[in-house]
Amino acid sequence: MTSTYHNEIKLGEVNYRLSATTDTGESLVLDLLGSLDSGEVIADGRLRLPVEGGATIGKLLSRVLGAHTRLRTRPSRHANANQPWTESLDTDLRTAWLAEPEANASVRIRTLADEMQRSPTAIRARLPRVGCDPDIPGRELSPVAAVLLGGKSGGSQGKT
Repeated sequence: MTSTYHNEIKLGEVNYRLSATTDTGESLVLDLLGSLDSGEVIADGRLRLPVEGGATIGKLLSRVLGAHTRLRTRPSRHANANQPWTESLDTDLRTAWLAEPEANASVRIRTLADEMQRSPTAIRARLPRVGCDPDIPGRELSPVAAVLLGGKSGGSQGKT
């Protein structure tokens, strides 16, 4: 026996129609159509899956689409996120880290992150690459720590 369920919704200027049809009790077919009032189709697609997987796949789709929406709508709090590090920025980071040996490491990292418009995680990850110990402001990496952290020892300059 074939059964069909339809639902429609308008989001902004787009009319969406979703149909779920079972055929012979083995398959579930989802058809999606998105169109403007002018009739122009801007979204369409079809999924065929086992009937028993329908509810689970629905939850999965909801999670994936919700996560995608959150990623697309959340602006980066850090203007320089995902921007490449330059030699000048590396030098600035190294100089700033070594300039305040008495500072609290986490506070200093947050301050540098704000100043450089990067995340604290990005600053902490970059410190060994410029030869600085990310746990102790004012300290360069020893050769042993550089090997362990994948950075360079304090005395060497240049990029890794």
